[in-house]
Amino acid sequence: MISFLQVENLSKRFGEQLLFENITFGIGKNQKVALIAKNGMGKSTLLRIIAGKDSADTGSVIFRNDISIGILDQDPELNPENYVFEEVFNSENPTLKLIKTYEQAVKDNDASALEELIPQMDALAAWDYDTQVKQILSELKVDKYSQRIKELSGGQRKRVGLAKILISNPDFLILDEPTNHLDVEMTEWLEEYLEKTNATLLMVTHDRYFLDRVCDKIIEIDDFGLFAYEGNYSYYLEKRDERIEARNASIDKAKNLLRTEQEWMRRMPQARGHKAKYRIDNFYKIKEVASQNTTEQQLELDIKGQRLGKKILELEHVNKSYGDFRVLRDFSYKFVRGEKIGIIGKNGVGKSTFLNIITRQIEPDSGTIEIGETVVYGYYKQDGISFKEDDRPIDIVKNISEKIDLGNGRVMSASQFLEYFLFPDKLQYSLVAKLSGGERRRLYLLTVLMSNPNFLILDEPTNDLDIMTLNVLEDYLKSFQGCLIIVSHDRFFTDKVVDRVFAFEGDGVVKDFPGNYTQYKNKKEEEELLRKQEEKKIPVAPKPVREKEKVRKLTFKERLEMQQLESDMEKLNTEKTELETALNSGTLDTDELVKSSQRIAEIIDLLDEKEMRWLELSEIE
Repeated sequence: MISFLQVENLSKRFGEQLLFENITFGIGKNQKVALIAKNGMGKSTLLRIIAGKDSADTGSVIFRNDISIGILDQDPELNPENYVFEEVFNSENPTLKLIKTYEQAVKDNDASALEELIPQMDALAAWDYDTQVKQILSELKVDKYSQRIKELSGGQRKRVGLAKILISNPDFLILDEPTNHLDVEMTEWLEEYLEKTNATLLMVTHDRYFLDRVCDKIIEIDDFGLFAYEGNYSYYLEKRDERIEARNASIDKAKNLLRTEQEWMRRMPQARGHKAKYRIDNFYKIKEVASQNTTEQQLELDIKGQRLGKKILELEHVNKSYGDFRVLRDFSYKFVRGEKIGIIGKNGVGKSTFLNIITRQIEPDSGTIEIGETVVYGYYKQDGISFKEDDRPIDIVKNISEKIDLGNGRVMSASQFLEYFLFPDKLQYSLVAKLSGGERRRLYLLTVLMSNPNFLILDEPTNDLDIMTLNVLEDYLKSFQGCLIIVSHDRFFTDKVVDRVFAFEGDGVVKDFPGNYTQYKNKKEEEELLRKQEEKKIPVAPKPVREKEKVRKLTFKERLEMQQLESDMEKLNTEKTELETALNSGTLDTDELVKSSQRIAEIIDLLDEKEMRWLELSEIE
């Protein structure tokens, strides 16, 4: 395999904190590799070092000389003053530069420029590339070309950054959490795109379906070093369990052997020969192995929730619109204890607005919302993190409560609770400014759960959380006794947790579906397949049984009409073929191109109309 990247002995510290040490691995041409590690272990920093946007303390990064590289950061580096159109097409690629000029001429309806550019597009065979560019922009909903980058939301900037990277078509893609801010449809499209592309890929993502279907190699960094697995996410899980089991067995064996060696060390005579020195050195090696933990640190959530009464949340005929944009249309639902609902739908369809309506932060236009007296919301918002940079986790938690009730008589101090959430003593007293994005989100989640809610609302809780934290959060939510609403584009997370789906289908329509996301998707695909099959069938009304004398025959005028229809259709098909040949010849000027395209559309409509009439007449005996 041709080597595209070789990383040798990379080490990096952030102040006093060691992110990683002596990292070594390689990536070959066409490999699709995912990097997995707990939050705070420097995944994003490692990607930036590899891309040349940051520097390591020690070690080297070597790329093959003749390859192009594209990187997508969690917060893409875009020129805030550029318009979206300028930023997306900002590339040194000559074909992409030509497409940018061509698309600008189309926007400006510049006929003279188009006359010069069309032959250039032909010469560089840029039409297929142009089609691919438009598909990428369309699938990622990058269509606000006239807006400046600084006017876009964080999610819109992320999609512009992703589109820019993909259409530049680099040989080596480095993607940091590419599915954040993408809805499910976009994620599935990107999954399919990356699966088919010939580009080599290195990425960080928490989307486990994405990992399973796209990647063929997993690199894991943990407290014990770096481990590479040649396979997808399912294979990684299997082999990782085997590795941990083998390591635990070797630690147990070392502990048993250590007891024997300790006894020898106590009885050892003072005169130390060569063999004794060797055994002493070996003793300290065994002691080092035996002192390791046999289990990895686990985050286990089991926080007491307040009692939930019979009446929880009831919505009756609720409507909400913003001008012509409908969020809810006559929506009614009564929540019951213990149900777990996943909300899905495209970006911008109104999912977060719905959450703000049921928590009475936004009032509906009409309808009633009744919240039970015992309901205590725990609302985790996408933009809810509001810690100050000079705050410390220990102070943030203590300001909420010095002690946390876990139920069943168990109480934890603020420091113990932070430890429970994988914040060791040193990290508890670090400034928020030094926390990674995932560590900040874990701290925010902790503060939400501290209120002992019995109705949890989680709006995109999986963004920036590591896979280890997600697995434990899923297990907690599955056993949560109160009500749960989740808005998430993480299909694996949704499938594992929810038992009901509210599908926001647009124009205020919300479909209530019993089941998880995959079951809903499969049902929709079945319905779509049946619809297409029905469309292909030409409906023919059954002929009624008629008495012989009542059978209708074609009149002389109708026979003449049929003959004329057949003649007209033949002429129209001939004209259509001639126009298509001319369009494909590349000899027409801009005006002729426009006229020919318009005429073909007219011919297609005429043919449809005449064919339908011919079919009607042919049914008459």
